Amino acid sequence: MTVDDLPTRDLLNKNLESNRAQELEQLLKPAVDLIIDFVKKTDAGEQGIGPHFDNPRDLYKILDLDRLDELFKKPVKNGSSDSAEKMIATFRTILHNSVNTWHPGFMDKLYASSNAVGMLADLLLSVLNTNSHVFTVSPALTVIEQKVAQKYASLFGYNGAHAGGLTFNGGSWSNITSLQMARSLLFPETKLQGNVKRFAIYTSVHSHYSVEKAAILLGLGANAVFKIPVDEHGCMRVELLEPTIKTSIEKGYTPLYVNATAGTTVFGAFDPFIEISQICKKYHTWFHIDGSWGGNAIFSTKRKVALKGCELADSITSNPHKMLGVPTTCSFLLVPDARIFTQANSLGAPYLFHNIRDEGENFDLAKGTMGCGRRADALKFYLGWLYYGTSGYEQRVDHAYDVGEYFARQISKIKGFDLVSDIPPPCLQVCFYYNPTPDKKLSGEQLTRVTRFIARKLHTSGNFLTDFAPNPDDSVSGVDHGEFFRVVFNSPVVTATIIDELIASIQKFGKEFITSNEE
Repeated sequence: MTVDDLPTRDLLNKNLESNRAQELEQLLKPAVDLIIDFVKKTDAGEQGIGPHFDNPRDLYKILDLDRLDELFKKPVKNGSSDSAEKMIATFRTILHNSVNTWHPGFMDKLYASSNAVGMLADLLLSVLNTNSHVFTVSPALTVIEQKVAQKYASLFGYNGAHAGGLTFNGGSWSNITSLQMARSLLFPETKLQGNVKRFAIYTSVHSHYSVEKAAILLGLGANAVFKIPVDEHGCMRVELLEPTIKTSIEKGYTPLYVNATAGTTVFGAFDPFIEISQICKKYHTWFHIDGSWGGNAIFSTKRKVALKGCELADSITSNPHKMLGVPTTCSFLLVPDARIFTQANSLGAPYLFHNIRDEGENFDLAKGTMGCGRRADALKFYLGWLYYGTSGYEQRVDHAYDVGEYFARQISKIKGFDLVSDIPPPCLQVCFYYNPTPDKKLSGEQLTRVTRFIARKLHTSGNFLTDFAPNPDDSVSGVDHGEFFRVVFNSPVVTATIIDELIASIQKFGKEFITSNEE
């Protein structure tokens, strides 16, 4: 059959996307109105934190997920006039059965809501729907990422002509890539031969689990990760790092990589970077800083002292989607010389990379990654930085730190609250136990029951969503001190009044716990 033999109707399906502009108008405009109304009601105190589900399977019925076969056979777009209304109804159902991160009481994980400019950036990325793997299909997005990464890197003291970075799908992938680069650059033969030595990684016992996952993924194995104890503040005990390295060498390992943390996941601690760097130089290991959580303290004139010595690192992970309210995900891996990305990760792929004249710069960004497809996450950070400016981000960071310190100081004065965090807290989370019967000592198991009861009540009240965690030191000591609250203060709309309401709510639900147990 030749092209001339094909009927015209087979070349154009008028039922699919024949009027795209009209569909945008029918779907986007009412959706945007819903979102604006949702945020308005949240700000007015009329929209809660989101429903609590004891059983995740309850959502199957609410979202009609048990009928997928039937629904997919009869799609919403079936020519009927109410197609848009049906889709918006589904949109509304999902919106109102999700966690409302715009709510000032969202204090659960290490991020908060996005904002208007963040949504604008995500919309632009969806409209463009391009891949930032090669310059030809994403010219503007490519150069934006290059220049924004260069500016971002300069904040951390990477000021060379080739300083910069790339974005990856979250802090874990930035950390994993840094380990891959360390192995590839320090031991180039591994690109062809694999792990030619028994490599060792060193990190604190409070570091993020992505360090161990990186070791597993790269074939080093979890046993290649040597974990260094921490001090009473949760910081790596550097005096134990070198003895650990020496012991690993005696066991036949080759030191490869030291991970330090800027803002640990539970306590928010910052490791001592200058001292760690000195040991890394002595043993010729790669020095990486995982600043996924605390890295953006660099925007604050007052708080960036915690990052002293960060410019000595070979690589730094930092996530604008956490402290800065940039839409998830947006994670950078920053280095003093961005040319090492292609040195460590590139392979010849002439069907993709067409040797664009770059004069020393890589404009086909996928050459610098171990993947291919890339969403241009740097755009979200770029537009946010343009909108709020460096001073705006500094105000956001300082406000969050101030709110956390206010909360810590307030509960330190109240009987029954037992702070685990320092005052002021090293980062934006405050860890504490609450004993509603302070004159009676509770076991670790009892404190866990109290914590979980109150956390659930805070959520079901519609006013607060907080997190809790076991003490990470318990796994080392073998002693169960019980789970404590880990409350994160990251939203610019949190006020002292809201903090006072949180404290009062914890006390209120503590009394309910006592009553429920007496019965």
